[in-house]
Amino acid sequence: MVGELVTAGVALASAGVVYLMAAARVVKQYERGVVLRLGRLASEVRAPGFTMIVPGIDRMRKVNMQIVTMPVPAQEGITRDNVTVRVDAVVYFKVVDAADAVIEVEDYRFAVSQVAQTSLRSIIGKSDLDDLLSNREKLNQGLAVMIDSPALGWGVQIDRVEIKDVSLPETMKRSMARQAEATRDRRARVINADAELQASKKLAEAAQAMSGQPAALQLRLLQTVVAVAAEKNSTLVLPFPVELLRFLERSGLQAQAQTAQAEAAARTQAQAGGQTQAEAQVQDQAQERVPVEQQWQPPVASREAVEAVEAVEGVEVTTSGDGGVLSPELEKLPEAEDLPKDLP
Repeated sequence: MVGELVTAGVALASAGVVYLMAAARVVKQYERGVVLRLGRLASEVRAPGFTMIVPGIDRMRKVNMQIVTMPVPAQEGITRDNVTVRVDAVVYFKVVDAADAVIEVEDYRFAVSQVAQTSLRSIIGKSDLDDLLSNREKLNQGLAVMIDSPALGWGVQIDRVEIKDVSLPETMKRSMARQAEATRDRRARVINADAELQASKKLAEAAQAMSGQPAALQLRLLQTVVAVAAEKNSTLVLPFPVELLRFLERSGLQAQAQTAQAEAAARTQAQAGGQTQAEAQVQDQAQERVPVEQQWQPPVASREAVEAVEAVEGVEVTTSGDGGVLSPELEKLPEAEDLPKDLP
C-alpha cells in the first residue's frame, strides 16, 4: 500500500513538474506577451517576468516593444520637375499596442516596409529636385506622417523617417557641377570687383592727400624701397624722380600739339592748291573747246599805214570785211575752205 502511495506521489510530482514546465513562460523586459486562449484574445497582455499559461489551451505570442530600424529599398521615381532620381530611406518605428500588432495585421514589419516604399515613391513625385537635395527635413516629416497614418491601426508608431541617399544620373551631376562652378565664379568676380572699387576709393583719397604735399610721394617711394630691401633678394630698385616724368609728359603733349597744328596747316594748303589746280584744268578744257577760227586773229593794219603803203609802193591794199586791213603777205595765204581736212 505504501509503495503504491509512493508511486502515485512520484507520478503526481512528475506530472506537476511536466505541467509546470509546459505552463511556465518568461517575458523579457522589452517584450509583451499576447495570450490567445482557444483562439480568442485573453483579457490582458502579459507583463515582463514569469507568467503561466494553460498548456494545450493557451498560446502566447511575444511582441518586441523596442524601436526597430528598417531600411527602405531604393526607389526610382520622377520628380515634379521631370528629373529621374533613385532615393532610399530608413524608418524607425516601435510597437505601442502588442495586441493590435498581433490581431490587426499578419506581419506588421512587412506591412510597415511596404507602406514606407509606396510613401517614398509618392514623396518623390510631389517634390522638386532642389527639395530632395536641400530641404530634406520637411520631406522627412511628410514621409513620417504618410507612413504613420495607416500604422496607427496596427499598434505601430513611426518614430522618425530619414531620406538616406539621393542618386542622380551622371548627366544631371555634370550639369549641377557646371552650375555650381558658374555660381562660384560669379560670386568671386563680384567680390573682386567690390574689392577693386573699395581700393580705388582709398587710393583716390590717398592721392588727394598726397597732392597737397609733393614730398609725401617721395617718402612713400622711400618706404617702398625699404620694404623691398628688407628681404634677401637680388632685386635692383632705381628710384625715378616723379618731376622728370611730369616734364617728359608735358613735353610729349606739346610735341603732339605742334604736330597736330602742322598737319592741319598742311591739309589746308593741300586743299587750296587742289582748288587752284582744278580751276586751271577747267580753263584749259574751256580753251580746248574754242574753235580754231576764234583762237587765231590775223594782224590788222591801221588806215594811215595802208595809205602810206599805197603812196610809196603804188599797190592797192585789200581790206577785210569788218573794216580791217590785211597785209599783202596775208592775202597770199589760202582760204580756210581750201585747207586739208586731216590737219591737226
